[in-house]
Amino acid sequence: MSRRLRVAIVGAGPAGIYAADILDKAEKAGVEVSIDLFERMPAPFGLIRYGVAPDHPRIKGIVNALHKVLDRPGIRLIGNVDYGSDIKLDDLREFYDSIIFSTGASADRPLEIPGIDLPGSHGAADFVSWYDGHPDVPRTWPLTAKSVAVLGVGNVALDVARILAKTADELLTTEIPPNVYEGLKASPVTDVHVFGRRGPAQAKFTPMELRELDHSPNVEVIVDPEDIEFDEGSMTAIRGSKQIDMVVKTLQEWAIRDHGDRRKRLHLHFFHSPTEVVGDHDSGVTGLRTERTELTGDGNVRGTGEFHDWDVQSVYRAVGYLSSNLAEIPFDNTTGTVPNEAGRVLDLDEEQVPGVYVTGWIKRGPVGLIGHTKGDAAETIASLLADVDGLAEAKQPDPDAIVEFLSERGVPFTTWDGWGKLDAHERSLGATQGRERVKVVEREEMVRVSRDHQA
Repeated sequence: MSRRLRVAIVGAGPAGIYAADILDKAEKAGVEVSIDLFERMPAPFGLIRYGVAPDHPRIKGIVNALHKVLDRPGIRLIGNVDYGSDIKLDDLREFYDSIIFSTGASADRPLEIPGIDLPGSHGAADFVSWYDGHPDVPRTWPLTAKSVAVLGVGNVALDVARILAKTADELLTTEIPPNVYEGLKASPVTDVHVFGRRGPAQAKFTPMELRELDHSPNVEVIVDPEDIEFDEGSMTAIRGSKQIDMVVKTLQEWAIRDHGDRRKRLHLHFFHSPTEVVGDHDSGVTGLRTERTELTGDGNVRGTGEFHDWDVQSVYRAVGYLSSNLAEIPFDNTTGTVPNEAGRVLDLDEEQVPGVYVTGWIKRGPVGLIGHTKGDAAETIASLLADVDGLAEAKQPDPDAIVEFLSERGVPFTTWDGWGKLDAHERSLGATQGRERVKVVEREEMVRVSRDHQA
């Protein structure tokens, strides 16, 4: 290819930045590339900033590696730009030879049981957005329940349960915004119940996430010995996975130990399938009904007809994330993904949409850890590079053209230099309190600091 390839990546979370990293290195293969990363938020890093619990500094440390990618001269960040309203597909095609969508998954997957829409029944993703200071959600959260149910046994369920159970002062060393600290400090919660439909060997959380539950001096983690049960399918899973084996051993240890006197309790329940959120639209959630399940020999479960009623005043469903459809892009509502073949977007006739690609959760669904997106991005970039000679050339390939376009439209976009200003500002806010940073929540303030503030 004789000309410089112009590529737009929509979504500056881990998936998009990994794709930019791999694509930027394509120059070694003789392809010159210029990359613009578009991000709906005024700040980059997506899931790391707005989807990871604030008391996970190890995971947030991934930002350091992503930061080095965005520091490269061939990669440009254009933030606070919303695809579908600020810029459309035809606009991107005007300025770029190829477009990669890496918009992730931020909505809650539905759970179809009676009462799930009652006041006091929440999606985990909404709660995560609140405690992570997402600029587009309300600043308050209804934390009035003394006893709470969390449905699901993945890492997000554990994050939600841990944040609900910990004291606000324990989290004050993190980057949580002031409104989140005040909300959690006023919470009356004493008991958090986490429910899994299957057994300990089928839990989806990782060993490290599980063990972190027990690190708080204020939270007693309780496992019912009757829930420690395995069939042949479970034993096969345990023998075949060191991770599952570690999870099971931790749960077994907790099930047989004596309970302490910590002020709050976090209960892990297995073999309980939620069947109904109890309450009404006037009083909200007043309870949760579950059906006891039993193993069927292959690691699956069936209902026993034995029901349990739990006295809870709030329910959080953490049964998976779901991607949102993108304007002008084919979307499979069943899987919550964009139809694709090795990252190449396919139309309704399963024909390739020229020059359009996907990577990350919008491509494969919300499965796997953050690091798994690297292999995903490599596949998509390999497809793009294989197609490079057939890509239609952008009509306005000059990098300044897109900047002029956004400016003429009055879009107050932010930049990588702007993120440096916001980063410094948040760190300065934290320094006055002996913290690493205090996250700025309001979008207008983020944009103002990024565009105007002199660090």
